[in-house]
Amino acid sequence: MKLKYWILSSIVALGGLTSCSDVLDVAPDGTLTMDEVFQDPVKVGAFLNSCYANLPLKSYFYWGWEAAPTALSDEGWSNWDGTNNTSSSKIYSGDVSASSHSLRDGWSGNDDWRTNKYWSRYWEQIRLCNLFLERIDNAAVNSETDRDRWRAEAHVLRAYFYSELVKWFGRVPILRKSIEFNADFSKMKRESVYEVAKFIEEDCDMAIYSESLPWRITSTSEAVRVTKAIAWTIKSKMLLFAASPLFNDGADHWEEAYECNRAAVRELKANGYELFTVCTDPNTFGTGDAANLRQLINTSADYSASPRDKETIWQQYGMTCFVWHIGYIGSGFDGTYSAGISPTQELVDAFNTLDGEPVLDLSKPYDDENHLRPNFNSKSQYDEQDPYANRDPRLDETVLHNGSTLYYQGTRRTVETFEGGKNAINLTSSIDDYTRTGYYHCKFVQPGASAGVGYEVQTPGWKYFRLAEVLLNYAEAAAEAGHLTDAKNAVDEVRRRVNMPVLPGGLSKDEMILRVRNERQVELAWEECRYFDLRRWQTPDGNLYDTCRWLTGLKPVKQTDGSYRYERYNIWTKPRGGAEARDKLLPLPVDEVSRLEAITGDVWQNPGW
Repeated sequence: MKLKYWILSSIVALGGLTSCSDVLDVAPDGTLTMDEVFQDPVKVGAFLNSCYANLPLKSYFYWGWEAAPTALSDEGWSNWDGTNNTSSSKIYSGDVSASSHSLRDGWSGNDDWRTNKYWSRYWEQIRLCNLFLERIDNAAVNSETDRDRWRAEAHVLRAYFYSELVKWFGRVPILRKSIEFNADFSKMKRESVYEVAKFIEEDCDMAIYSESLPWRITSTSEAVRVTKAIAWTIKSKMLLFAASPLFNDGADHWEEAYECNRAAVRELKANGYELFTVCTDPNTFGTGDAANLRQLINTSADYSASPRDKETIWQQYGMTCFVWHIGYIGSGFDGTYSAGISPTQELVDAFNTLDGEPVLDLSKPYDDENHLRPNFNSKSQYDEQDPYANRDPRLDETVLHNGSTLYYQGTRRTVETFEGGKNAINLTSSIDDYTRTGYYHCKFVQPGASAGVGYEVQTPGWKYFRLAEVLLNYAEAAAEAGHLTDAKNAVDEVRRRVNMPVLPGGLSKDEMILRVRNERQVELAWEECRYFDLRRWQTPDGNLYDTCRWLTGLKPVKQTDGSYRYERYNIWTKPRGGAEARDKLLPLPVDEVSRLEAITGDVWQNPGW
């Protein structure tokens, strides 16, 4: 069997993934046998590099420069909703099928962005990891330390790509070894998510017990390389998924998920990971209570044995997105282009008041399916006619609202979303320059962006995992398993970072679960967690009607005395697509399904597709 040269070169664009700087100097004559590759330590390192290919890009890198998973949850709305030229707009209009699904497939010009074609790309990576693991024990390497570390890295990467497949597609086959093209596929089947999670756990444990895999990357020359911290994070997160209603097949795995997530938090903290609690650049990020979170999200973690940022577990390196203010303030200011995705009123409603109380009754947030009659929590400080006062400080670091201030081209500006204002709401489907919701996004934009003469806004390198998410995974598993004190302590740790009150004592199990879910919605907003949370919290026959079908904005109406009256409204006068039972998982490609069903005799397609 021949190994095409692209396998060695497919990661060149990322660079810096191994300490072998001469890997990229390899120039074979077109093809190599597998034996030739694994008889040369440099080529072995290059093959490991290929296992890192197709790490997904996130945030604004989706088709059409949009944060697609955000726009397909209840935390964001695509202002391209009338174009039918983005993944979200096609799903909103119901223009997707198992044969053609914009989020799964993208389009031909999108191939190099690595944000679509998940099914084929991730299986490609799993096959490369399998080939590497089959050969590494007898491969030529410069040291046994290299062999041990590289083997561990391949296990973590295989676990990661499997975790991505589970998130998007649910049940998948478990392939422990590479498969030849003439293999017998008749016995292949989609395993339960729990079984896949246990396989992922095996891979992660192989890495965790490696003596050569580090806990933290301390040099930019090794940026993006995986660590024991990443292995713990993937392992614990996937056991959380396996315990969730969508995936648990009626079994109770919450205690196991709790034990694993508790161990993950313990081990991460014991090895130097901690929340980023002190803003070290107040000139840029200000001195507000959540300035530390805004700085964390908008700056790349430093590679050092004693880093400034000890919270980030894994991040992209050297991959920022020049978005021309897509997804930021829209076209109300000079040089801006489009509003992109705008936060919804549902997201804004999630932020507590400063007394620590939820704005809405979390057990039933709205009294109608259209979300126009919010069920307010009478204990909170919320004022309908002064809706942004006395709110969790993370709100202003996530959302620009009427009256927000920002620096643009060196000038302090005020956001005006009222009728006639510079940033006013526009519900015309052919116009994407202005918000549909009354809000603009700011979490992934540094304060003072475009402070000079240029208009560039670069998104930060995406953080795949950070400690706050692991803490909230732990809190959820603890709450579901009935360990309410542990759940409370984990949530309280995250809230203390931004000076929010701790959760009240004496919450019941159901109340604690709701508070944990609410905290996830706030802390992890726009970080591609909500999309998957809303789905995995559903039962297999459940749908997304309550959260994603009808979404709202908030319109400021300016009064004669200069004050504002605020009115809720539905963004569309029809239900938004993408909320059916089938939309909890992506469909498998039709050609794959047809072949596998013919060979195995089993049903392979996800329900509803």
